[in-house]
Amino acid sequence: MNPVVLVVDDEPGVRYTLRAILEDQGWTVEEAADGLEALDRIRRGGVDLVLTDLRMPRLDGMQLLAELSSLPAAPRAVVITAHGSERHAVEAMKHGALDYFAKPFDADEIVRVVRRSIEQLRLADENRRLRARLALGRTMVFESPAMARVAELVERVAGRDVTVLLTGESGTGKELVARAIVRASPRAERPYVRFNCAALPRELAEAELFGHARGAFTGAVRSRAGLFREADGGTLLLDEIGELDPATQGALLRVLQEREVRPVGEDRPVRVDVRVLAATHHDLARDVEAGRFRKDLFYRLDVVSIRVPPLRERPEDIAPLAEHFARRFGDRFGLEAPRLSPRVLDRLRRHDWPGNVRELEHVVERLVALAAGPEIDDDPFAGDAAADPTVGPGLRERVAAFERGLVAEAMARCQGNQSEAARQLGISRVTLIDKLKRHGLR
Repeated sequence: MNPVVLVVDDEPGVRYTLRAILEDQGWTVEEAADGLEALDRIRRGGVDLVLTDLRMPRLDGMQLLAELSSLPAAPRAVVITAHGSERHAVEAMKHGALDYFAKPFDADEIVRVVRRSIEQLRLADENRRLRARLALGRTMVFESPAMARVAELVERVAGRDVTVLLTGESGTGKELVARAIVRASPRAERPYVRFNCAALPRELAEAELFGHARGAFTGAVRSRAGLFREADGGTLLLDEIGELDPATQGALLRVLQEREVRPVGEDRPVRVDVRVLAATHHDLARDVEAGRFRKDLFYRLDVVSIRVPPLRERPEDIAPLAEHFARRFGDRFGLEAPRLSPRVLDRLRRHDWPGNVRELEHVVERLVALAAGPEIDDDPFAGDAAADPTVGPGLRERVAAFERGLVAEAMARCQGNQSEAARQLGISRVTLIDKLKRHGLR
């Protein structure tokens, strides 16, 4: 894809000359007569590099650089200076400019500077894509080709300031994919806010999203900024977007189109700069056909769509996920690296997992909580564990598992000396022996 270069200068002749030089290199060139016009174009997206003069009316080059630095996904800039004004160029580079060249300019020098800057941007984009793959790897455990394809999509969209729609069944890990996108994006250090669209009725949902004035409705004892303004400059995840009330869908569409919110009970809108990620287990295209979801909002959200596959479509991930959960719950319950036996892993691989990764997590948590030794060989779906595999162990089981971990840890630390272990635990030796028997530790 050809880079898009925006030339910003108040002199039409300069813009014409630069366009001719750059288009001869195969680059796509657009023009703006000053900083304000340039900002309007940049906010629409798709500009890779800005070439800007420093002296311009309305909004000059230095002010434009300051505005760009406040935009999370703005393009970088090269500045054009007057001959002998190198100190201004140095100041511009301190404010984020990549490079500079002076007027009157030499065509070959312009091409060298722009080519060097575009190469810097290409390398930065490759680094972001690498960080995206690493971010998904840190967030999710996977070995399957299906999830590798998801990782590839995360790489490609993380650094581009576009809306992403995450689809897939409940429990597949859509929120974790969203978190990986944020971590690898230019907005990574900005606010990340999550909103469950199914959690609140329409009136409260609008107030939560867009904010409200004091007294706007019963119970509004103080004004509230709203989640869009809390996420300003960052990212907002709209989870379960398919559950959003139709009236709120219309209000959300206006915000996405106009990039401004109107708090409930207030007359003046407030501009916001928020990247939106949306997640749903619904088939939104089918909901649009059935009249349950606005078509225009669907198209606004579905700029890039990433489907997170269910666990049954990626069986290669079951064993590494199960072992990851076993280690995690072993740490939580004070057990030393519990192992899942080959029989257990085979049984897990053959299960259909209607509850996906969340179900697997709960099943492994129950196995670890009830473990009687360093290797877990219990049937994951026998007895109580099969009653509702989407629900983890209850409070009594968790407390027992935690107690077992404390006792086992104390015995290991005291090299099997019951009297010393009892002393460290603050219980009698008789009580310790009882707990050792109860938890199968002797």
